[in-house]
Amino acid sequence: MQKIRKRHPWRLMIGLLIAFSLVAAACSSDDSGSDTTVAAATETTVAAATETTVAAATETTVAAATETTVAAGDGATGSASLADMSWDEVVAQAQEEGEVVWFQWYFQPEFREFVESFEDEFGIDVRVPDGGLDVNVSKLLAESGRETGDIDVLSASGGSVSALDLEELFMPIDQIANYGILPTTAEGLESAPFGVAFWGNQTGFAYEPSRVDVDGLPQTWDELTAWIQANPGQFAFNDPTAGGAGQSMINSAIREITGFDDYFDAEVDPAKIERWEPVWEWFETYEDSYGVTGGNADSLVRLNDGEFSVVVAWEDQLASFHREGTVSTDVAFYIPDFGMNGGVNLVMVPANAPNPAAALVFIDWLTSAETQAELNAVFGSSPTNPEADDSNSLVPAAQRENQREWASQPYKDEFVQTFVDRIING
Repeated sequence: MQKIRKRHPWRLMIGLLIAFSLVAAACSSDDSGSDTTVAAATETTVAAATETTVAAATETTVAAATETTVAAGDGATGSASLADMSWDEVVAQAQEEGEVVWFQWYFQPEFREFVESFEDEFGIDVRVPDGGLDVNVSKLLAESGRETGDIDVLSASGGSVSALDLEELFMPIDQIANYGILPTTAEGLESAPFGVAFWGNQTGFAYEPSRVDVDGLPQTWDELTAWIQANPGQFAFNDPTAGGAGQSMINSAIREITGFDDYFDAEVDPAKIERWEPVWEWFETYEDSYGVTGGNADSLVRLNDGEFSVVVAWEDQLASFHREGTVSTDVAFYIPDFGMNGGVNLVMVPANAPNPAAALVFIDWLTSAETQAELNAVFGSSPTNPEADDSNSLVPAAQRENQREWASQPYKDEFVQTFVDRIING
């Protein structure tokens, strides 16, 4: 529930002027809460938001929003003036705001419990609504023309916001204490000073030690090819339309088979994708030797049930399944020497966040060494703060050197669709 704001005649006049300039953007006029707004983000609304809301957020409107956007509660302070505050003043303002709404797209129930220590420390309530990544980003766009939106902190992958105008939609967050040591690049997107990494993730091979020769697990692409031939039906990865682990498998095949790893452009270069023909031939040649599962989780469950011996998986998801008892803790994980894709998820603060000071304090806590170590212990994510303890990871620190950067979103879209056309439907 939103806090009541004091009404000021001058603010009403500005609000009316902005409202008339953004009539086309009024696809969500209900401020009553995130559940109602998210539910309203239907396909039609999202399309309208993309085509009209963003277009309506002109330079003049954004400038006005930056100066007039206020946090909920009495004595609210606009995001523009936060930059002039000392950190102690920011914290005091955050506690006056009293709430932060974090749009986080996975592990929402677990995070509602995890943030209780922040609530206890600062006296600031944290609300974590339900909603998927695409829905959350669509909501951000739909609300971009409003003076005050519903989102204080948005979690995002690099690909999900790579096509957005970050300067227009987000406020700088370089006031936080850890800013200088945190990654700001995700999937080829440079998010500074608007985003920082709070979550590290990694794909690799999950395996059942009792069913494989651990010393003989494949480390090079040639060894993987030989392994699946020698162990037909024992290796699997998921349909790339149903999860990133399968996408990592294809991205790795492109990199290893073509010997080329420059797929970071904002638009697809047709000359580069012409190199991929040997990749599709590899998948076609060995399609009787590997399995394709229904999703990231499906791969791990079927590995646990004994159907497969090695699957492509996410490290953090496997750690979560260990904790929940979904998958035996005997199931292990490694990153082969040829490397698998990994990266980070970002947190960002919309320019019209209702509680901007609380958002900054929350992100500072979330990216601290102590919290990052706790995230590693509880969720299995790799810390983004280099000062954090990562001893609870499923892989030793030395294996992190095998992390490979994702191709940019246009190339990912291209190779996913080609795999579906050539291999799944071919």
